[in-house]
Amino acid sequence: MIEIVDLGKHYQLKSLFGKAGTVKALDGVSFKLEKGRALGIVGESGCGKSTLAKTLLGLEKRTFGDILIDGKSIDELKPQDRHKTIQMVFQDPYSSLNPRKKCWQLIAEPLLINTKLKTNEIREKVDSVMALVGLRPEHAERYPHMMSGGQRQRIGIARALVLDPKVLILDEPVSALDVSIQAQVLNLLIKLQDELKLTYLFISHDLSVVNHLCDQIAVMYLGKVVEMGPRKQIFEEAVHPYTKALLTSCPSLDPKTQHTPLKGELPSPLNPPEGCAFHKRCPIAVDQCHKTRPELKKVHGRFTACHEVH
Repeated sequence: MIEIVDLGKHYQLKSLFGKAGTVKALDGVSFKLEKGRALGIVGESGCGKSTLAKTLLGLEKRTFGDILIDGKSIDELKPQDRHKTIQMVFQDPYSSLNPRKKCWQLIAEPLLINTKLKTNEIREKVDSVMALVGLRPEHAERYPHMMSGGQRQRIGIARALVLDPKVLILDEPVSALDVSIQAQVLNLLIKLQDELKLTYLFISHDLSVVNHLCDQIAVMYLGKVVEMGPRKQIFEEAVHPYTKALLTSCPSLDPKTQHTPLKGELPSPLNPPEGCAFHKRCPIAVDQCHKTRPELKKVHGRFTACHEVH
């Protein structure tokens, strides 16, 4: 469905004194996402997850690399065709909705911009999508401030679905919601994927949420993918030291679980270390890690970028 080939996004910075720097938010990301599957993107804040989502959507212009959808470069698609293929559900349901528009107007806006449907056809489509995501008819005339956080996120999901896209990018879609509401929204997303045969790119800090929803997992660190593979394999048999550290940092009710927190701070993407970006925090780093950047290679049925994993 989607193939990312050596995708990079660099930001040029300038200071008052003329010194320029380059922030490498994405630095050579590659992966494939099959139709009807859900890929979870995990990693610390600042690793490039949201930049990846915005670049795929076209909100950010990529610096290098290519994005293929059904074998076609995204550059060959018209903006309307791209919007009908990929849509995004944002993290904060309140700030991503126009407070001056009613619920039905927010959901109808993509149809007004990208289609030539008549007013009555647009309203019919909006009503059907609202019912699909669990919004009642009386919600149509309400403004965002009159609705709960869960209902607002359902508006965001409905707005993303109204053009019948094939791919949904979900950027931390439940992190701003109460735990009880999180479960409802996650179950809705699972139901929608099954009914509409959707492909998901799911970005999250919460590994338990990713474990519940995704088939494949990609772990990012400082703009690069360091490990990628099937969900069960990543969660039960992680091989990259960064992935292991992320998994052991998760809260657990098992008293035997040992937590080994990462030492040090995430390096700045403005001045990344030479060699492996993780070597300054890695418990198994060797001399080669300080000098040579490891390439993503297939090891034990998954892809990993580590000199010490064979």
